[in-house]
Amino acid sequence: MNNKKQLLAAGSAVLLCGVLISAAEKKEHEPLVARAALGAVTVDQFWRERDITSCNLYYGPGGPGQVPHGPFRFLEEDLDGTNPKFDIRDADGVKWKVKLGSEARPETASSRLVWAAGYFANENYFVSNIKIDNLPVHLHRGQHYVQPDGSIRNVRLKRYRQGEKKIGNWQWANSPFAGSREFDGLRVLMALLNNWDLTDENNAIYEERAGDEVTPSRIFMVSDLGSTFGAPGLTWPLRNARGNLDVYRQSTFITFKTSETIDFGSPHRDSLVFLATPREYMQKLRLQWIGKRIPRDHARWLGQQLARLSQDQIRDAFRAAGYTTEEVEGFTAVVQIRIAELQGL
Repeated sequence: MNNKKQLLAAGSAVLLCGVLISAAEKKEHEPLVARAALGAVTVDQFWRERDITSCNLYYGPGGPGQVPHGPFRFLEEDLDGTNPKFDIRDADGVKWKVKLGSEARPETASSRLVWAAGYFANENYFVSNIKIDNLPVHLHRGQHYVQPDGSIRNVRLKRYRQGEKKIGNWQWANSPFAGSREFDGLRVLMALLNNWDLTDENNAIYEERAGDEVTPSRIFMVSDLGSTFGAPGLTWPLRNARGNLDVYRQSTFITFKTSETIDFGSPHRDSLVFLATPREYMQKLRLQWIGKRIPRDHARWLGQQLARLSQDQIRDAFRAAGYTTEEVEGFTAVVQIRIAELQGL
C-alpha cells in the first residue's frame, strides 16, 4: 500500500512539474501586447507592436496634430520631484506640464525612441522659447530660467491626455511583466539611452479610457526619461549627467558577456561625491541589477526592433529636442553603433 502511495505521489509530482514547465514556456514566448489579470476588468498594457518604419520621430507619439499652440496661460506650479515645473493651458484649451532645465532636451529625444520601440511614452514637445501669460513674478523653483522679457528658453511640454489618469507607480523588482522578452527589452533600452535614474517613482501606471470604452486600460511606462544621453550614472559636474554628447559617446555600452547573458554599463553607481546623500546613493546602487544578466536573445530582439529605424528617423528624434546639427549627427551615430552591437549578439 505504501509503495502504491509513493508511486502515486511521484507521478503527481512529475505531472505537476510538466504543467509548470509548460506554463513557463508559454509565458516566455507569449507576445506582450496586452495582458489581463484573472477576474480583473482592466487590461494591463506594457508594449505594443508598431510599424516602426513609419513612426514619425520628429513629432513623436502625439503626432503633428497635438503640437502646442500659444498663447499660453499659467495655471499652477508643481513642487513635486527635483526639477522645476508648472502647468499651463494653451490656445486650444489643452493642459500641459512645463519642465525647465537640463532634462528638457534629452527627455524629448528619449520619449520618441522609447515609443518607436513599442513601449508607451508621454507626448512631449520641446519649445526653444515660450512666453506665458499670468506667470508669477517669482516662481518657487526655476526663476533663474525666466528671461528679463518674461520668456523662458528650452522647455519640455508634456500633454495631459483626455481620459488618462495616473493611478500609481510600478516597481522594477515587482513587475507583472518580469521575465518577458519585452520587459528585458525595456531594460536594454534604458541602457542604450544611459538612463541612470530608474527609481520606481519614475515608473507610472495610467488608467486610460479611449472614447466610449467601458473597460479601461492600465498603461505601464517609464514616465521620466530626462536623465539620459549623458553619463551612465549620476556624476559631477552635473552638466555631464544628461544630454552631453562627449560623455555619452565615451561611455561603455556593453560591459560583460556570457553565452547566455549580457551586462550593460548603465545604470551605473553614482559618483562617490553623492555619498553626501547616502539614502539616495544606496537606493540607486540597489538598482544596478536592471542592466545586468539580461538574456542575450532578449537583448538581440531589442536591437532587431530598433534596427528597422532609418538614420533620418533617429536624427528626427534629436532634431525635435532642439540639439544643434553637430549634436544631432553625433547622438545619431552613437545610437546606431549601439543598435548594431545589439544586433551582433
